[in-house]
Amino acid sequence: MTQTTSSGVTPGAGATDQAGHAVPSNLPILILGALGVVFGDIGTSPLYAFREALHAAGGAPSEREVLGLLSLIVWALTIVVTVKYVIFVLRADNKGEGGTLSLMTLATNAFTKRPAWVIGLGIVGGSLFLGDAIITPAISVLSAVEGLEVVEPRLTPWVVPMTVVILFGLFMVQRFGTQRVSTVFGPVMAAWFVILGVIGLFHIVDAPQVLLALNPGYGIEFLYGHAHLAIVVLGAVFLAVTGAEALYVDLGHFGRRPIILAWLALVFPALLLNYFGQGAFVLSHPAEVSNPFFQMQPEWALLPMVGIATLATVIASQAVISGAYSLVRQAMHLNLLPRLEVRHTSEEVAGQIFMPQVNFLLLICVLLLVVGFRSSSALSAAYGIAVTGEMLVTAVLLFIVMWRLWKWNLVVAMAVIVPLLVIDIGFFAANLAKFPQGGWVPAVVAATIASLMVIWIVGRRRLAEKTRRDEVPLEFLVENLSKKRPTTVPGTAVFLTSDIEGAPTALLHSLKHYKVLHEHNVILTIMTSDRPRVADEDKIRIDAYNDLFYRVVVTFGYIETPNIPKALALARKLGWKFDIMSTSFFLSRRSLKPSPKGGMPLWLDRVFIALARNATDATEYFHIPTGRVVEIGTQVMI
Repeated sequence: MTQTTSSGVTPGAGATDQAGHAVPSNLPILILGALGVVFGDIGTSPLYAFREALHAAGGAPSEREVLGLLSLIVWALTIVVTVKYVIFVLRADNKGEGGTLSLMTLATNAFTKRPAWVIGLGIVGGSLFLGDAIITPAISVLSAVEGLEVVEPRLTPWVVPMTVVILFGLFMVQRFGTQRVSTVFGPVMAAWFVILGVIGLFHIVDAPQVLLALNPGYGIEFLYGHAHLAIVVLGAVFLAVTGAEALYVDLGHFGRRPIILAWLALVFPALLLNYFGQGAFVLSHPAEVSNPFFQMQPEWALLPMVGIATLATVIASQAVISGAYSLVRQAMHLNLLPRLEVRHTSEEVAGQIFMPQVNFLLLICVLLLVVGFRSSSALSAAYGIAVTGEMLVTAVLLFIVMWRLWKWNLVVAMAVIVPLLVIDIGFFAANLAKFPQGGWVPAVVAATIASLMVIWIVGRRRLAEKTRRDEVPLEFLVENLSKKRPTTVPGTAVFLTSDIEGAPTALLHSLKHYKVLHEHNVILTIMTSDRPRVADEDKIRIDAYNDLFYRVVVTFGYIETPNIPKALALARKLGWKFDIMSTSFFLSRRSLKPSPKGGMPLWLDRVFIALARNATDATEYFHIPTGRVVEIGTQVMI
């Protein structure tokens, strides 16, 4: 048997280097792009974070209480975002890619055999991100539109309907792609952060003593003196750092350096100035604490501020929606979820995708949240559990990477992670206290998604075992057919199979019913690498059994879009004269039936079968020309 490899897929136009890291040749453009995508969520937190902290503290606070709350927010931003994510988490890239599933992949690579508990952590983290994805658009847009209540109290009944219309429109335009709109995201968010900083600085002059909040002692004093409120206040303070996980999720789009520069040069200072400005406004106007962000605006700027705040929250929501698409696609390629329809909305940018099923489910959940909770204050009770849970998962996986993959000394790794874990656990406990008031919403969503992932994994494993028992070893079949060849017909037949050892079911049924073989038969297996992208020279492997049969293994990265015709075109450099118009693709379409004697309870079998039935057709998913496909049906009891 001979084996050769080849390359042929053209890489992105200079977007990444050989290691997969973003090339900083267009650093200003990358920084501007990061402002529009990465920092939208955390950048809109000033709309509600300090307000909710004030309400949690009982309203009309004293000067030392304001300093205490500001100190907690300042140091939460410093430790959670700057120290944890910017200094440590952003270094844990998987060939330039970030996110929970990338970190899970890195952690599993640290072990000889992939531990199930590490994969379980990745599933939990990914599910929690999707739980958070339904709340961010709802609370962000709702908090911005609520500014109309300050402009004109009589508009209060219109806040929820207007929010619903804006969110409905946002989800409806997803099908058209965001490439054109995204070109203005960066400049708008840059202007937003400048405005946040300028307004904050303007009010700090009225009460400069708020800068004393840089002393962490005020925050510690507040928690010690208000022990009965500490849990509730910490839950509200955490709202200031929601969105920090986006720095890691979007690492692959912009690279580490642009994200860090954008955070340190503009976002972090602007957020601090605005929070200090809100604190100074409350000290100067102690009776006006219902919505300090909008109340501290000059009257002439109030309506324009509502407009730009709404635009900023739409941008923040767009980033979360796109992140949800990317995470679900990664989960599909890692076989954590069934295949779902993926539409590419840009010919130039591979990451610009639209997933109809995901979009529809997000829309329904977001609208139900807005209509059900009706205010950003009520929704803040539902916000936090998913984010803190994901941050906990990130910290644990980061510890594994530090210790096992980076080969850090165990004591050093623990010295870094344990303090961060203590803070994460504190915030998680604080947000758990909000569970009865609405925190159950993202928890239920995340638990449902995680359960579906586990059912899919277990079901696929059982189906593979069942299929393998019924299959004939491929080498045995090839050997027998070479000795006694059936009638051959011109052309090439490609048989898709996920089992690299067994003969494809479609091949066996084709021989059984047609009793002929094509003159060239290709056993094709699609593999997904634990790397985000696979280099051209590693993408194709061809094994020639004889002049009748070939084994072709195509390996895609977990963020790449599987495209069989394009991948097979690589084989031309290996001497295989592939002509799509003289090739037939044979697929096996399984009809799954639940078995009372199966390994899983009957109702779990039915859930797995429902997931399989709703999976995208393999022909469409792998971009195979429909006119060249022959499907052969089989029935499998699971």
